[in-house]
Amino acid sequence: MLKVAIIDFPGSNCRYDTLHVLKNVLNVDARLIWHKEFDENTYDAAILPGGFAYGDYLRAGIIAAFSPAMKTVKKMAEAGKPVLGICNGFQILVEAGLLPGALLRNSSLTFVCKWIYLRVENNRSPLARGLTKGAILSLPIAHGEGRYFVDDDKLEEMKRNSQIIFRYVEKSGEVTEESNPNGSMDNVAGICNPDGNVAGLMPHPERSSEKILSPTGAEDGLSILRSVIGFVGGV
Repeated sequence: MLKVAIIDFPGSNCRYDTLHVLKNVLNVDARLIWHKEFDENTYDAAILPGGFAYGDYLRAGIIAAFSPAMKTVKKMAEAGKPVLGICNGFQILVEAGLLPGALLRNSSLTFVCKWIYLRVENNRSPLARGLTKGAILSLPIAHGEGRYFVDDDKLEEMKRNSQIIFRYVEKSGEVTEESNPNGSMDNVAGICNPDGNVAGLMPHPERSSEKILSPTGAEDGLSILRSVIGFVGGV
């Protein structure tokens, strides 16, 4: 049976939300694993949840990037297994070198917590495997360091490689400055590695996976988590 590991770092605070959706909504064998006890041989996929790993000291994700778990996560990535980073998990994957770029302080220099709209830019990665290109999704964000940055040449390379998975947009699907909640370069909200099996996004799909949690009644986040599981034949 498919097994998914949710890596629990000191300061992670969205792990139980993610565990609930995987176990009780998608009926997946998901386990919460302490970061010092993770063995990739036992699991088919890994999710790095949101929160404030190690209190986000120095900068978000940098200390957790040197956790024992990340050596194991890198082995999974090299083996082609799906790895998803959500919010703080995305920051950790970037700091660990598994995803390109950097996540900087929001342009507003304030913590931003609200519902936003995303447009699916491509569906080649496990993050969007079950989604339709061009689809508009509604998800919440909650972060202070979510401004994605990469140099211009790298951004163009990522576009050619279809590594940009999500962009912040208006409800209509239009990319605008106003729809960008943190000042991310090119409105980037989620990306993947060149092989497509490692992905990260700043919005929280686990908080938009049940109708009761969504102001629109949508379950858009569920489709993202289902895509990760479907990548390895679980759902």
